[in-house]
Amino acid sequence: MAFTHSLVLCAFIYLTRFGFSGSSPTRRTRGNSMVTRFSFLLILALFFLVRSPAAAVLDPVDFVALQSIRKSLSDLPGSDFFSQWDFTGDPCSFQGVFCAGDQVVALALGDPRAGTPGLTGRLDPAIGRLSALSELSLVPGRVIGQIPDSISLCSSLRFLALSGNFLSGPIPPSFASLRHLRTIDFSFNILSGEIPPSISSLPALSNLVLCHNHLSGKIPSFPSSSPLLRLDVKHNNLSGELPALPISIRYLAVSSNGLSGRIDGVIPLLTDLAYLDLSMNIFTGPIPATIFSLPLSSLRLQRNKFAGAVVPPTDVKIPEVDLSYNRLSGAVSPLLAAVGRLYLNNNRFTGELPARFAERLEAAGMEVLYLQHNFLSGMQMSPAAEIPMTTSLCLQYNCMVPPVDAPCPLKAGMQKTRPVNQCPEWRV
Repeated sequence: MAFTHSLVLCAFIYLTRFGFSGSSPTRRTRGNSMVTRFSFLLILALFFLVRSPAAAVLDPVDFVALQSIRKSLSDLPGSDFFSQWDFTGDPCSFQGVFCAGDQVVALALGDPRAGTPGLTGRLDPAIGRLSALSELSLVPGRVIGQIPDSISLCSSLRFLALSGNFLSGPIPPSFASLRHLRTIDFSFNILSGEIPPSISSLPALSNLVLCHNHLSGKIPSFPSSSPLLRLDVKHNNLSGELPALPISIRYLAVSSNGLSGRIDGVIPLLTDLAYLDLSMNIFTGPIPATIFSLPLSSLRLQRNKFAGAVVPPTDVKIPEVDLSYNRLSGAVSPLLAAVGRLYLNNNRFTGELPARFAERLEAAGMEVLYLQHNFLSGMQMSPAAEIPMTTSLCLQYNCMVPPVDAPCPLKAGMQKTRPVNQCPEWRV
C-alpha cells in the first residue's frame, strides 16, 4: 500500500510539471511516451486504492450469502461475535470465517470459548450458497427454527455441528447427499421425527451425535462397510431393537430411550468397543459373557430387564461396570473383583460373596462396591477389617447382617437386612 501511495505521488508530480497534454520543454515524442506510462501507472494505482477489499477477495455469491446469514442471527447479551462483521472490509478476516482463494471453506458461528454467550435468531438458507463450505459449526445459544434443507447443497461439507440450541423439526433427509460428511452433531436441541435411514449410508460418516433431542422411531441399520466410530443417541424417544452396527464402532451410547430386545446378537460382534452405555431401556435376556472381554473403559447396563447369571470368562479389567437395577441372579463371580467401580445393587444375587472381594477392598483395590438390595447370605470379611476412606461399600438389605458398618447412599433406605420371610437361609 505504501508503494502504491508513492507511485501515485510520483505520477501526480510529473503530470503537474509537464502537463497532461504531453508537451515537454525538450523532446515532445519522448515526453508523450513518458506521460503515457505514468498515466497508466496512475490509473492502475488508483484502481488498487479505491476498489473494495471485499470484492477483491471474496466471491460475490459468498459475500451476499454471508450478509444474509448475518441478518438472520444476533449476539446474545454478553457476546460480541458479530462486532467485527463490517462488510466494508474483507469478510475473510471476520471472526469465524475461513477462506481458501475467493470462497468460504469454513464457518464457525459464535465465540467457541467456554462460558461465552452464543447467538440468537435462525439459520438462514443462504448457507447453502457457500458452495465450497467444508465445515459448519454453531456454538450453544438460543438459535431456533429448523435446520435448513439447503445445507445439503454444500457438497464438500465434512463437519456439521449445531449442538446446544433450540433447533426443532426433522433432520433433513437430503443430508444423505453429503457424501464427504464425517461428523454430524445435532445434540442438545429439540429435534423431532425419525433419524433418516439414508443417513446411515453416508460413506464417510464416522461420528453421529444426536443425543438429548426428541427423536423417535428406530435406530437405522448401518452397513458393515461403514467407518462409524461414535454413535450417541441417548436421551431421545427411540424404540425397537438394536440394529446391525459396523465392527468399527468404538463408542455406543443409547441410554434413556425405549429400546428393547436382546443384545447378544449385536454387542459381542463389536470387538473394538471402548465405551458402552445401554442403560435405562427395556433390554431383556442374558448379558453375553463375551461383553466382559471387550476393551471397555465403562460398561453401563443399569436399569433394564437383563436376567440370569453373570459369568465372565476371565478377570474383568473394565474400570467401571454398572449392572444395577436388573433381574440378574445366581452367585456373584469372583472374576468381577478386579473391577474398580462395581455396581450390582438392586438385583437378585444370592449366596456368599467370595473372599476375593474382601481382599480387594482392604487393599484399596476397589473404589465402589454396591451390593445392596440383593439376597446375599454372607461375606467373608473380619468385623475388624478396615475399609479405606476412599472406598464406598454398601451391603445393606441382603439376607445377612453386614460384617462392617459402611455408609450407604440415601436411596438405599434405612433397613440393614431383608425380612426373614424373604431369606430362605434364615427360615427355621
